[in-house]
Formats: sequence, structure tokens, C-alpha cells
Amino acid sequence: MTPRDGILITADGLERLLGSDPALVVLDVRWALGDADGRAHHAAGHIPGAVYVDLGTELAGPRRADTGRHPLPDPTDLQDAARRWGICSGSHVVAYDDVAGLSAARAWWLLRWAGLESVRLLDGGLAAWRASGYGTQSGSVLAARGDVTLRPGTLPVLGAEQAGALARTGLLLDARAPERYRGELEPVDPRAGHIPGAVSAPTAANVRADGTFADAADLRRRFAALGADPAAASGVYCGSGITAAHEIAALAIAGFDAVLYPGSWSEWVSDPTRPVAVGPD
Repeated sequence: MTPRDGILITADGLERLLGSDPALVVLDVRWALGDADGRAHHAAGHIPGAVYVDLGTELAGPRRADTGRHPLPDPTDLQDAARRWGICSGSHVVAYDDVAGLSAARAWWLLRWAGLESVRLLDGGLAAWRASGYGTQSGSVLAARGDVTLRPGTLPVLGAEQAGALARTGLLLDARAPERYRGELEPVDPRAGHIPGAVSAPTAANVRADGTFADAADLRRRFAALGADPAAASGVYCGSGITAAHEIAALAIAGFDAVLYPGSWSEWVSDPTRPVAVGPD
């Protein structure tokens, strides 16, 4: 099995599992910045049996003054949510969205951080499912309650000070759009720019035009050119720790280890004493 096979599943692969794998749990993680209608989108049409997951309330905890916009959820709350989604010990989880995996990757990373091993992303998301000719169902889905026991902290994370140090001594990738990295545009957070020393690596470059992840070889060349080293883990951040998880998936497909800075830019700028850089690399 290649790293890609352990991270992604195709629409055809998922369709074969539906109805034949009783341990399968499909999560619909539709969310986008500025679009709070994920539940309505799910009700209008979703992959059969998929349970809706609210990114803002189930995949993140309440924001405080010293955190980013989407801090990690309380472990007890996350376990309760996972059981509500129907996840049991031994479940095989597939997460998808309709934005090329940018929000579903949060569920993928978070559940792996919480100790689940069999978690994959639907490559290309809902668009790939529909393009393959497979149908959707409408309405809500209520799963039978699961019994999973989570082990939060299975994956390492970076705090603000660690992220700042890694930007100086190793490789810290900024997964936001280039104009946000350069400080030319900041639509959400109070200060524009990037963590000094961080390298711009927009998440959008991880996928093809159809929303599926690029080939492993292409991703390997991309990240190697940015300074990634198979012998040393890179750090990744974005605006609030959502799309950076997508970049970690892309790095893993390419054969590189990476660590998430969950607080990301929104946490970094919550402290006015932290330095900010603007301009290109």
C-alpha cells in the first residue's frame, strides 16, 4: 500500500464499500469560510448514509482571546461527537466535502490526532462522487451511537513559540493564499502578513483542476523545492488550522512528515507582541 492509499479513497472505492462494509462511517464535513449552510447543503443532497459534521462546533472548541479561530476541541466533547457520528472501535472512516477536501481534512487530521488509524479522505470530494455517476440522498441522517474511545494527542502539534522557532531553524509552511502570506489582503484576522521565516506554500497547489490531489511524485517535487526534508518534520499553519490539515495530507502523500500548528495565524496575531513579516519569501 502506498501512502496515498492510506490517506485517500476514490469515489469508485467508496461506492464499493457502501452497503458491503458494516464498519464504514462516512462523514459529510461541508464548510467554507463565509458559508454557514453546511447542514442545509447536506440535507439537500449527500452521499448515502453520510452523517453531517459541523466543523465549527464539533471539530473545534470555543474561541478564547488567546486562541485561534478554530482551537482543538475538548477531548471529551470530541469523543461524544465521534460516538454520535456512529464511530466504533474498528470503524473505517471516510470524510468528504465539496471544496476539494479543504474542510474534510480537518476531520481526517483530528481523528488521527485522536488515535484513529483508519481514516481517509474522499479524493475529489462530492464533485468526484457525482462525476463518477453516483447518486445522493436528501434529508438528515441519524447514526446508531458508536462506542469509540479516543486517545487525543496521538499526533504532535506546535504551539506558537514552537512554530516561530521552527520558522527560524527548520521549515514552517504557510498554507494560505499568496496574497494573505504577503500581507496584501487579510479578510478575517486583525493583522496581515506571515510568521517571520515561514515559507509560502498555498494549499490550492496540492490539487488538480478537478479537485483531486496531485500525483505523489508531483507533490514530492513541489515540497522538496520548498525545502521539505524526509528526515525532518516540517510545520504547517494556515488561518485557523483548517486548510493546513489538507497540506499535511499532501505532504504525507509525498512522503514527508509534518506537524500542525493548530492555532495558526489567527492565534499568532492574538498576541500583539509577536512579530509579523510582510512581502514575498
